[in-house]
Amino acid sequence: MRKWFPFFVVLSFLFLSAERSEVNAQETKSPALKTITKNVVFQRGDGGYHSFRIPALVVSTKGTLLAFAEGRKNNLRDSGNIDLVLKRSTDHGKTWSELSVLWNDGENTCGNPCPVVDQSTARIWLPLTWNHGKDHEKQIKNKTSRDTRRVYMSFSDDDGLTWKTPYEITKSTKNREWTWYATGPGNGIQLTRGAHKGRLVIPCDHNVTLDGKVVRRSHAIYSDDHGKSWQLSQPIGEKTNECAVVELDDGRLLMNMRSYHGKNRRAIAISEDGGASWSKESLDSALIEPVCQASLIRVRFPEPGKRGQILFSNPASKQRAKMTVRLSEDEGKNWASSRLVTPGSAAYSSLAVLANGNIGLLYERDGYQKIEFVAFDLDQFQTAR
Repeated sequence: MRKWFPFFVVLSFLFLSAERSEVNAQETKSPALKTITKNVVFQRGDGGYHSFRIPALVVSTKGTLLAFAEGRKNNLRDSGNIDLVLKRSTDHGKTWSELSVLWNDGENTCGNPCPVVDQSTARIWLPLTWNHGKDHEKQIKNKTSRDTRRVYMSFSDDDGLTWKTPYEITKSTKNREWTWYATGPGNGIQLTRGAHKGRLVIPCDHNVTLDGKVVRRSHAIYSDDHGKSWQLSQPIGEKTNECAVVELDDGRLLMNMRSYHGKNRRAIAISEDGGASWSKESLDSALIEPVCQASLIRVRFPEPGKRGQILFSNPASKQRAKMTVRLSEDEGKNWASSRLVTPGSAAYSSLAVLANGNIGLLYERDGYQKIEFVAFDLDQFQTAR
């Protein structure tokens, strides 16, 4: 065996070198994104908040753009005094309203927005999560916390101007043995075809302790009665958590997930039943990630003479940098075209199709100093074939 040791070392080195070359190529190949609009929506220090994180973007049936975030009162940490805040835009993101606070529960943590618009009722649903402000994620996972993560819901019937006081839905959306829990963050979807047309689907994740080991898993919650009640899907695999979902042209759902498989690649799974159950997860070799949240949306379904379009955004790097938007015109099988939004520090993001046909991206940048909005058109992606 000893005589073969150098050979295996060489093979391992060549394999790792090839993998690094592939990663580096994917990190640097994207041309710069040409933007129509660019402005800062949430800036550190605004409204008396230390910082803002966890962006979520959605467009109402009236075309109003709603930008949600967590307003972190005292520091950048994921726990503590955190409020859910909102800004609105009625001109496709060129200007924004003053900051409004949707949920302030004193010193406790209110966040993880994952909005979805019911196109048949115009109601904007807003799933959220809560925990005691003095509980940290590690304590919640270890069951040594004062309380646990709880699931809440709010909604607006007036285009995001006013909101229902958040009410708890933990009982129907979280299993008793689960500890940590998060809705989204990003956006949910409403199904448009097939047996489950009209269903609202919210991507979520949770932790559970199995055989003494903490396991991360994604899942979904869904509603077939326009948000009156919510059901819980089966968990998805292991080593996954924050996720985004899109409806495919054949009615199946594609879940795209933050991955802890150690490969710096996004994990994906498929549902054949509208999000109630999911396939085993696999890795998308084209989607490099630094273990971070990402966004996934449908732009259009295939039409006569036009291919379907799906967009994906994330920091396309092994670090939280190089925010990149990718386009797929074959239902997520390949990502043939991409654009680099910024070469610098970037993290969480949220995509939306604007009422004027352009695309909006709300994303964290510059070491969480700000959450920036950019609008762009997809024509520039067509030239990078």
